[in-house]
Amino acid sequence: MERNLLHRIEAFLAESRMPPSVFGRAAAHDPRLVSDLRGGRAPGRSLVCRVEHFMNKWRADFHEGRVMKRGDQRFREEKRA
Repeated sequence: MERNLLHRIEAFLAESRMPPSVFGRAAAHDPRLVSDLRGGRAPGRSLVCRVEHFMNKWRADFHEGRVMKRGDQRFREEKRA
């Protein structure tokens, strides 16, 4: 199950252009979530549900125009300075 979740997260990251740490913080209050999953962490059912809910809600909000694809905001800050 965790490999399937990781594949869905990777697809979501590419779709949303969201950095892994931003995703982890927003979805589960854990900025290391994606790196831990990539390293073999086995998520529990509660975590899987929270992550799935976040991705589904983000997609619905995106289609309604309430959120935008962000990209990595760190690089935008450097260009402004």
